Amino acid sequence: MSARLSHVLRDSALVPDEGRVVVFGATRETDLSELPKDRTDVVQGFFPEAEALKARGYAVRTAPDFPYVLAIVCLPRAKALAQAWTKEAARVVPDGVVVIDGQKTDGIESALKACKKRVGLSGQTSKAHGKTFWFASDRAFSDWGSPGCQLQADGYWRAAAVFSADGVDPASAMLAEALPKQIGAEIADLGAGWGYLSGQVLSRGTVTGLHLVEADHTALECAQKNVTDARATFHWDDATTWSPPKPLDAVVMNPPFHTGRAADVDLGRAFIRNAARILKPSGQLFMVANRHLPYEAELGERFAKVAELVGDNRFKILHAQKPTRPRR
Repeated sequence: MSARLSHVLRDSALVPDEGRVVVFGATRETDLSELPKDRTDVVQGFFPEAEALKARGYAVRTAPDFPYVLAIVCLPRAKALAQAWTKEAARVVPDGVVVIDGQKTDGIESALKACKKRVGLSGQTSKAHGKTFWFASDRAFSDWGSPGCQLQADGYWRAAAVFSADGVDPASAMLAEALPKQIGAEIADLGAGWGYLSGQVLSRGTVTGLHLVEADHTALECAQKNVTDARATFHWDDATTWSPPKPLDAVVMNPPFHTGRAADVDLGRAFIRNAARILKPSGQLFMVANRHLPYEAELGERFAKVAELVGDNRFKILHAQKPTRPRR
């Protein structure tokens, strides 16, 4: 929670003495000290953040539990998700107040204008390159989108703000095309998203079990609708630390390479390290990456053999075999 929002909650008496409070999108860095911990729920669907908040003693949910007396939206950058959370916040606070807080870089000005067209504001403040505004709960947002999975025209279930929300990711499609027919029996898809690549893996006849590991709970819910094969097991977990019941024959992955707005190559490297850890000594990794991302050195540290199978000016398909201990 920003200092701006903490100031508003403290000085504007927005937190009732009784009743439950819900916060959408709080992270491990969010200051929740102005809220009563024993009656505050945090809606957070990203696994590492959810675990960090649980460790601080907060009740974390992947969806709100109606009803509340106060709802706070920590504005996400994705406009579709921001609108979906605003709609949900208004829905679960039938007789209370909705507070929206965000930075200019996250689109708070646009959110403010959109809300003012539908409801009268009870107050607003500007500080520290952002704004906080609030209004009495209203049903004026009923036509805004849902944060949950929706069946799309191409037959896949996807949701607002999940990775590749508008269709099949071309990098994943390239990786799927490059996978061998004999890929092994026990497989993991690290960072499985809404399940496209996993569905392609299951078309290989050698597969007896597939673990879909995804940190985004909404994406995983979509994957459960898209991948109905009994061989699939779903894990809401951190792909950089997740462990399978036993070592695997193969790992496939299209790892993310952004943390917030900034590129974070270390995130992909963490995926590679965990893939090497959870594979059998004879195991193999198939991954796709943007052409410019320098993953080859990390792969060389973790595997005995590394090769590029195929690629173009945008993407490269990397194949690594026989995980080894890191060279000193």
